[in-house]
Amino acid sequence: MTKVNELQSLIEPVAEALGYALVRVRLSASRRPVLQVMAERADGFMEVEDCARLSRAISALFDEVDPIESEYSLEVSSPGIDRPLTRRRDYESFAGHEARIELKTPLEGRKRIKGMLKGLKGEDVLIETRVDAQDDPIVLPVPFTLIGDAKLVLTDALIAEDLKRRKVADKAAMKTETKNGH
Repeated sequence: MTKVNELQSLIEPVAEALGYALVRVRLSASRRPVLQVMAERADGFMEVEDCARLSRAISALFDEVDPIESEYSLEVSSPGIDRPLTRRRDYESFAGHEARIELKTPLEGRKRIKGMLKGLKGEDVLIETRVDAQDDPIVLPVPFTLIGDAKLVLTDALIAEDLKRRKVADKAAMKTETKNGH
């Protein structure tokens, strides 16, 4: 088990107990390592207060179990609009949006693929892309296990969808506050 997997297995139950889903855990390899934790609430958002709450919980846990031998910095953040795609469900959730995928090893001679996400089929991520700029787009099945790094591309459509989701979340929060008499 790698150090990051070990840290993730410690952090995940703490995050879930607070109502957050982990998006990514990374540990930089420098003299003073940085532990980067990305998480989100069930509604897909993560506010500053959420980050602080999760950061305090992780710090308390790590004070007890001390999983990182050296001094380190902890950064807890939201995934942002042009978020990384780390879980299989991300490719389903963000189907219809543009993404950049970096592969661990080349697939059909390509190590980088940019295109429109089309969801999942079995163990593959489907992405509509072009082999050459003048070619018609093809739907390329990419084995999930071959993906090294992937993220959404910031587009007008992605920003518009994020704004719409925020409005819906804000309305739901207002209804809850009104219902609870706040």
